[in-house]
Amino acid sequence: MKEFVIVTNDRVGLLADLSGALAKRNINIEGVDVTVVGKKAVCRVLTRKKDEAVARAELEKIGFKVLDSDVLVVKLENKPGELSGIARKLADGGVNIKNVHLLGSSGEDILYALEVDKPSAARGLLDSYLHISD
Repeated sequence: MKEFVIVTNDRVGLLADLSGALAKRNINIEGVDVTVVGKKAVCRVLTRKKDEAVARAELEKIGFKVLDSDVLVVKLENKPGELSGIARKLADGGVNIKNVHLLGSSGEDILYALEVDKPSAARGLLDSYLHISD
């Protein structure tokens, strides 16, 4: 998956504009997080990697400066210790987790998006947990 990060001035309609630009191009938002710090909004939007070029172009077209990174989506059992287990597996494999986002849960399962410093190594270590491989 592809994560886009936008830091911009907070304002009424920001999320409507951002999500509307992607919807206009039929790009589904797989995960979203918006946090306001002072007068700045930090928006994180996850899309399928195949939509990367179009999503970036649309967001830039409406005036956003866009940063991006690849993320891995893992599916874990929704129970204590599961996140700790994969975090330890990555640490033991020399992989640093730079960001982690809870995408959602459905009773038995929970999805996390992970940005790591060594994606190839992380894919090998977490192969059985990977949920979306694009």
